[in-house]
Amino acid sequence: MTGWHVYVLLNAGGIAYTGIALDVEDRLRRHNAGTGAKFTRGRGPWRLVLVEGPMTHGDALRREAAIKKDRRLKAALKV
Repeated sequence: MTGWHVYVLLNAGGIAYTGIALDVEDRLRRHNAGTGAKFTRGRGPWRLVLVEGPMTHGDALRREAAIKKDRRLKAALKV
């Protein structure tokens, strides 16, 4: 089993971002520094609200897609 994780970030405005990473803490630092995904630049600071894993890369990609479609889960994370 490899070390891929699925993570969900949330900012103060209630915007959620979902991604995958081998090192979630490093990825969070990069998002907050403005060197992460283009979507997260200028929208921070971000906080980690969910981490799942470790899992294979394929499983992480499938879980990321499922989380992005799951409106109930994202609404529950914003509480």
